[in-house]
Amino acid sequence: MRKIVVIILLVISTSGIAQKANNLFGKDPIINLENFQQQRVYFGFYLGFNSYDFKIDYKTVSEDIQAKKSTGFNVGLVADLRLHEHISLRFEPGLYYTKRDLQYPTSYFTQTPTNSDKLREVNSTYIHFPLLLKFSSLRTGNVRPYLLGGVSATLNLSSNAKSIDDNYNDLFRVKAWTTNYELGFGIDIFSEYFIFSPSIRGVFGLNNELIPDNNPD
Repeated sequence: MRKIVVIILLVISTSGIAQKANNLFGKDPIINLENFQQQRVYFGFYLGFNSYDFKIDYKTVSEDIQAKKSTGFNVGLVADLRLHEHISLRFEPGLYYTKRDLQYPTSYFTQTPTNSDKLREVNSTYIHFPLLLKFSSLRTGNVRPYLLGGVSATLNLSSNAKSIDDNYNDLFRVKAWTTNYELGFGIDIFSEYFIFSPSIRGVFGLNNELIPDNNPD
């Protein structure tokens, strides 16, 4: 079982208030923060939303376990190291919260299950450690699109990895540490006082996150 995540990030690189839209996107915009990204290193923070899923691989042919996603939130810091005019290295540690519901088919039980027996609520709090390369295009006025990709490690504070209980005791267990690769795109919007950087990113788990039950059938 591996996780798949879609993350929407709203990154703010400095503090302040937004400039009027016509100054950002007009025909002859005022160029804001013209030399800001020429700095060797700069810092910021982000707020965002996420939607986690499970990718389930079955050892035998069986009915599918239904995974229901919900919208979570994330908050973190940004450290950007400029390597080249169009390339930078980014470290974006953050705290992510999300929830998933797993609905097990009746065929997975030896006795007739109740609705609560078939449902597993998986609440997760992650500390996320991504290391990414950001590839920026040429800046046009106050807009600069970019692509990014890299790898990350995730610590699940709600993994139940050390518990001796399992699904037979209504407890869902996953590994505490997982590794991922990430791909995404976004756009830097330069206001008078800060850079606003909305982006969409996919995070794809590389290893099996599931801890098997102690006495599987």
